[in-house]
Amino acid sequence: MKIKNTIMDNVELAKSLAAEDVRCGDLVAILDVVCEYPSFLWNGDSQLLSPHDPIRVRWRSPAPSRPLKVKAICLPYLLVKSPNGRHATLDTRQCRLVRLSGAYAKKAWNQLKTDAQKRESKGKP
Repeated sequence: MKIKNTIMDNVELAKSLAAEDVRCGDLVAILDVVCEYPSFLWNGDSQLLSPHDPIRVRWRSPAPSRPLKVKAICLPYLLVKSPNGRHATLDTRQCRLVRLSGAYAKKAWNQLKTDAQKRESKGKP
């Protein structure tokens, strides 16, 4: 007897990207961000930590799964555009990117762009 799993039929996964795999036009999202702190600020054993090496802490993205369109690349930097029309520069050494699936990226981009236009027409930032 075969059982069909209908729940997983339309589930897609975002694919983690290396900086050199990013292409102009890709729709990406920031998965997590790396923050660096001087080791002398860390409450650890000073014998285990060199005072010259930073402590790297990985944090979840403050805007998870927000699609960003890659406009230009000059590694390690990316110029990206968000659905609300704002541009930003990302440093690929400080964030881990994922390529969004085509269907999800298109739906999310269009919905977020529509929401931004509605907010703009009402005079909200």
